Formats: sequence, structure tokens, C-alpha cells
Amino acid sequence: MNRTSFASLFILSTAPIFIVLTILLSLLYGVTSIELKTIWNAIFHFDASNVEHNIIVTSRLPRVLAALLVGAFLAISGAIMQGMTRNYLASPSIMGVTDGSAFVITLCMVWMPNASSFQMIVFSMIGSALGAGLVFGFGSLLKNGLSPVRLAIIGTVIGTFLSSISAAIASYFQVSQNISFWYNAKINQVDPTILKLAIPFGLAGFLLAIFIAKSITVLSLGDEVSISLGQRTNVVKIMSLLTVVCLTGTAVALVGKIGFVGLIIPHMTRFLVGIDYRVVIPCAAVIGGIFLALCDVLSRFVNYPFETPIGVVTSLIGVPFFLYLIRKRGGERHA
Repeated sequence: MNRTSFASLFILSTAPIFIVLTILLSLLYGVTSIELKTIWNAIFHFDASNVEHNIIVTSRLPRVLAALLVGAFLAISGAIMQGMTRNYLASPSIMGVTDGSAFVITLCMVWMPNASSFQMIVFSMIGSALGAGLVFGFGSLLKNGLSPVRLAIIGTVIGTFLSSISAAIASYFQVSQNISFWYNAKINQVDPTILKLAIPFGLAGFLLAIFIAKSITVLSLGDEVSISLGQRTNVVKIMSLLTVVCLTGTAVALVGKIGFVGLIIPHMTRFLVGIDYRVVIPCAAVIGGIFLALCDVLSRFVNYPFETPIGVVTSLIGVPFFLYLIRKRGGERHA
């Protein structure tokens, strides 16, 4: 058994253990530390009059479940985008996908303030498609616009533009406070209804990602190789974008914008398990979920006793990694 096979087997076989430990860590520690016995009683013998039981069941448990799901969704989306475009800088946050989602959610909050949770997820997906379409559309119009660094620049510019328009709309309609609260990664105020809806949407996106994983592996070798092997590249790219839109849209509707998870985790996963996306996708989901949940725990202690937005923590790790990739790899595409 070679190193990558052992790594993938280790990650997938130990995933339940690490996920349970991560959940326990998130339930135990925060502004108020809670004993393990209290957690057990809260889950199996819930007492509505007990303050600690309410903190666990209504706040910390939905919070860690949302972090695990969103981390997995963004990691899978980033892996698919990097494989599909052969662009090592591709990720939902850099390519304008999350900003497009946030933009449409802003419009939804202004003109449809009573929208249901299901409608919020659907509009978030539409926004994800809008953001991705704008970035790749402009990239295809410019000379060498689809090169990694230029596409990242286009994504950053369009993402900033959409964010600015969102802020202007929110200010004009006097809903800035609500929008700001939602933008700043509202992982500590997860809506249980959206969380329940996110599971089937995320499962659908995950199954679609697994279904196209082999095709993504071939596509990551280049369009010429893919076509020569008889693969319908356009169909694979459309299915890949549908998967990214589904997963990213659900993630943004659930907790708002969180950057760099979709950039860091796919690189880390490929380093550990190789370039076979049939293995990369499930392993990225596991690592991404645990990574974001641990970042959430860390965010509670960065400025204790106050909580730091989780996006700040992921940015502290992601920005140096992003600059390292540009410095190390320049304008090349990954193989």
C-alpha cells in the first residue's frame, strides 16, 4: 500500500472518531465551559428549564453541525472548481461564487423579507450561479483571462463590486444592520429550519460530486486529454457547476460568507491522497468539515470572552496560503 492509499484509508476510516471528538470539543468549550455529564444529560434527558441544556441543544449543537456541513460543502466545491478549471487558485470565495450568493440574498432580504428558508436557499443558489457566470464570462472575454492569477483578480474585482452594490442597497433600504449581521458568518445564530433543509440539498450536491468524480479526474488532466478519451467535457463542466452552485448556495444561505476553506482544503487533500477525485472529494469533505468546526472553536478564544467572526480566523490562515500559492506557482495551471 502506497502513501496516498494509506492516507485516504486512514482519513475515511477514522473520520467518525474525529467528527465525534470535534463535536464534543465544540460542545464543551466556549464563553461558558460545560461538563461532559451535562452534555450527556442535555442530549438524552433534556430539561427545558436548565440553562446549560438550552445552550447545548439550541446553540452549540446546531452550530457545530452547521460548521461541519459548511466546511464539507465549501471544500468539495473548491476541489471541483480546481479540478474542472485546472486552476489552483479556484475557490468559491475567490471566484465570486459566495459574493454572488450574498448579493442575491441581500436583494431577497430587501424585497422579500418574509421569504421562507427554502426560498432563501434557492435564491442563494441562483446568486452562486450569477457570481460564477460573471467571473468566468469576463475571464473568457479577456486574453489569458482564464489563467489562475488573472481569474483570481477578476473574481476579486467582481466579488468586491457585488459586495459594494449589496452594501449600497442595504444602506438605501435601511437594512444594513440585518445584512451586516448575516454577512459576518452567522454561524453562532444558525437557523434550525435552514439547517434541516441544508442536509438534503447538501446530500444531493455530494452525491452528484461523487458521480462526476472520475470525470473530474480526467478533466483535471486537460481538455485535450479528456476529449481524446471520449469524454463530453461540456457536459462534465455543466454538472460540475451545478454541484458547486448547489453546495455553495446552501452553505451561504446557512451561515453567510466564509472565505478560503475551498482554497486551502483541496490542496491539503491532494497532497495527502493524490489526484484521484473519487478519493479527493470524500476526504476533502471530512477535512473541510473538521477544519471549519475547529476554526469555530478557536474563534471563541481569539478575543476571549468575546467571539471573533469565524471568517477572520479562516482568513488568518487562508491569506498567507493564498500569497504562498501565487509566489510559488505563479501563473501556471496545476496538473
